Amino acid sequence: MQHTETPRFRPVPWTALETPADVELWIAEHNLAMQELIAPHETGYGVCFTLAEGGEIYMQTTQDGAILLDVTEEAEWVAPLIVAIGQVEPPKGSLWVLPDDKLVQLIMGLSGLIATSILVVGRNFGRGQRTRF
Repeated sequence: MQHTETPRFRPVPWTALETPADVELWIAEHNLAMQELIAPHETGYGVCFTLAEGGEIYMQTTQDGAILLDVTEEAEWVAPLIVAIGQVEPPKGSLWVLPDDKLVQLIMGLSGLIATSILVVGRNFGRGQRTRF
């Protein structure tokens, strides 16, 4: 009989965030969860948003004040929204880099599109040392 390991993190159904204060509370709660659940030696941590209409967006913030978004091929349909919020050009690959002052706007913009969120570790978001948001 095979033993399957229980997943460390489970998807959480998303509740739409309607105000900047709601988003800031969500960010604070996720920061706390990450500090409590992710060990200091672990890398590639962040959050994965599963979109109701298909695809995932993996998000992480960096020490130097950037938001990294790894957008799966199935979620490329949200590119116009990310461009509008971040005031950036689409990347050549799947990794978007936005300034950290766009975090609240980004989550507000995506909020109505998200089905679930889940903490992730070990994801390759690119190079360099990353921090919790």
